[in-house]
Amino acid sequence: QVQLVESGGGLVQAGGSLRLSCAASGRTFSISAMGWFRQAPGKEREFVAAIRRTGGTTRYADSVKGRFTISADNAKNTVYLQTNSLKPEDTAVYFCASTYVGDRFYVNAPPQWDFWGQGTQVTVSS
Repeated sequence: QVQLVESGGGLVQAGGSLRLSCAASGRTFSISAMGWFRQAPGKEREFVAAIRRTGGTTRYADSVKGRFTISADNAKNTVYLQTNSLKPEDTAVYFCASTYVGDRFYVNAPPQWDFWGQGTQVTVSS
């Protein structure tokens, strides 16, 4: 089992920035990749970004490319999501996820990821 705890959400004006954190505990040695997803009211959960634990390869959803940056500190078992140039449409609950299957790094579908945090709210005002 892996436990994930997100933090760093909040209320920010359009154009602002937030840094989200996700701390992992438990069987962290089994983690192959970690990702960020988000879910807006009335919408399905969607992929935002992912990072491989070994090598640090990253990938992003087109909607956040160039504005968001995912990074990891493996020594602290923590993943970060730096969100810049925020837009009102970025408003959502942001979830951290992890997987122990390497190829799932390339999978956007939330059910394919193994463990989830409780989420942190990001609200962007116009």
